[in-house]
Parts: sequence; structure tokens; C-alpha cells
Amino acid sequence: MRHITTTLAALFWLSLAASANADMLVGVAAPLSGPSAILGKQIEAGSGLAAEAQGITVNTVDDACTADGGAAAARQFVDAKVSVVVGFLCTEAIEAALPILKDANIPVVTIGVRTESLTDRRAKTGWPVYRLGPRGDDERNAVATILTRLWQNDLFAIVDDGTIYGREVAETFRAAAEQAALKPVFVDTFRPQLDNQIGLIGRLKKAGATKVFAGGDGDDIAIMGRDAAQLDAGITFAGGETLRTPAGDVPYAVGTLMIALPEWAEIADPKVVQAFGERKIVTDGYTLPAYAAVEVAKAAAADAESSGKSLVEALTGHDFATAIGTIRFDEKGDLSQNPFRAFRFDGTHFVPLEEK
Repeated sequence: MRHITTTLAALFWLSLAASANADMLVGVAAPLSGPSAILGKQIEAGSGLAAEAQGITVNTVDDACTADGGAAAARQFVDAKVSVVVGFLCTEAIEAALPILKDANIPVVTIGVRTESLTDRRAKTGWPVYRLGPRGDDERNAVATILTRLWQNDLFAIVDDGTIYGREVAETFRAAAEQAALKPVFVDTFRPQLDNQIGLIGRLKKAGATKVFAGGDGDDIAIMGRDAAQLDAGITFAGGETLRTPAGDVPYAVGTLMIALPEWAEIADPKVVQAFGERKIVTDGYTLPAYAAVEVAKAAAADAESSGKSLVEALTGHDFATAIGTIRFDEKGDLSQNPFRAFRFDGTHFVPLEEK
């Protein structure tokens, strides 16, 4: 009798869960028109396949990557009574949408907005936003943390191309090194887009640098690596995610380090990648993060349903198993772990760096 009762109870809860999944509606905000439409199609494809796999329904709306589009999308989601919204790539669109969605108690999982203030102002705005992707400062913080650890026993230099991007990432690394009681042997600004960097390499070699972080474009770093090899300088160069762009006429030197996001298809669940392949969907850009965002939305909704918590409570401080790995949001709604990693160029591809 106890076994029958237990079985009936299990079936009852499974029935409730199935009913909840069938009734669950997830809003998907994506730029399906305008210059960002190609990225919006990636979100649409990823979220659509995830919804099919998870047995839920999605309502996809074009936010046009504009404030007007974001506000209009938010109103459509409220009218449709979606449980949660995923997507959004543009700051203008999500900042216009969030006040409307907040009033309707609809949380948002963005996969592409890096603007730091979006979550930094959470205590003031009360916006129920979660960021399944990096913050604007994650790259430079990862460069600082990773290279300070890797090069603590090396003679290293820091150079940048004078752009806002180059200076910010270089200065963040320099400050972190100083806090760790490490001092670069050489700090300078280089002229970008030159045919060669022989003069810079000569100065680096004279300073004794064996490791160099360059805040700049991949093409400039490739030229530095070539010229360092020609001068037998024995220098390893490192850069940020600008190295994800294939080098031009000059290939990257073997051993070049890159601090960047993983290629999601390389770390994703092979079965999910296969499912995309069977539909002839290329797993580029935001496709897999959009898939993961829907997985998070469903898992959080199930947790809220069974525990009586709000969706916001269910989304905060919990681990979610997704196609691209475990996702956890902190109290501000940011990822609890910086997603940037170190990679090494092996002559053909950037592969994960095996740290000793």
C-alpha cells in the first residue's frame, strides 16, 4: 500500500510538472530587423530549439536593438503573460524594457548586454535582470588576474595602442600586478597598423622582457610576434579577445596567448551540438547561449513552482546545468564566475591553456 501511495504521489507531481511546462511561456527578445538581425536570428534559432527540447513555448519579438523596440517588446510580453524573458543584445532596448517588465514581475536573462551599470544599479533600480554573458569589465579583469598569476616569475612588459580599449585593459593589468608586488620591466604605447614593429621589439628586448601583454588589435600582435621571432627576441605575446579575429596576412606566432571567451561549440554538450547540426543550424555567436538561457528559465520556473519561491529568488544563487556548462548568478545578477579563459595558439587554433 505504501508503495502504491508513493507511486501515485510521484505521478501526481510529475503530472503537475508536465502541466507547468506545457503552460510555460518564455519571451524571447531579439533584433530581427536592422543591422543586428543576423545576431537576432542566432538567438531565435537557439531559443527555439531549446524550447522544443524542453517542451515549452516561446514568444519571439523583434526588439530592433532600439529603445522604442525594447519598450514595445516588453509590452507585448506583458500582454502575453510570459513567465520570463531571455535574449536582448543592446543596452538601449533592455533599459527601455526593464521598467515595464519589472512592474509585471517578469525577470530577464540577457545573453549579450555587457553594460556594467545594468547590474551595478540593481539596488537602485530593482530591475530583475540576470546576465548570461560577460560584463564589460570581465575581459580586462580576467587579463589582470590570469597574467599576474602566469607571469609572476617572468620579466614582463605592458604595451597598448593608445585606444580606450587598449589603455583600459593594459592599465587594469598594470594595477593588478602592482598590487601583487610585481613590476613590469617596460611600459609604453605603440603605433598601431604599422607594417612592422621592429623598433618596439628592439626596446622590449633591451629591457629584458620575455612576456608582453599588448592591448590592441590582433593584426598588430601578429606583427609583433613575427618581428620578435626574426630578431630572436624570445618574447611571448598575449592579448585580449581581439585575437579571436583571424589574423590577416601575418599569422599569429605559436605560443601567443589570448584571454577570451570559449568557443561555445567546443565546450557544449555534444548531443546539443549534434541536434543543431541535424537541423543544419550553425552554432555561432549567440546560438548556444540562447539555448542555455531557455534551459535556465525552465529550471528556475520549475524550482519556483515546487518551492513556492518567486522566479527572482529561484534565479539567484543557484546552479543551473546547461548545454554550455553550469550557470550561477550572484546577488546582482551577474555570472558568479568570470567566463574569460586563457588560450594558447598552437599554430592552427587557439586551444585552452593547460596551466601548471
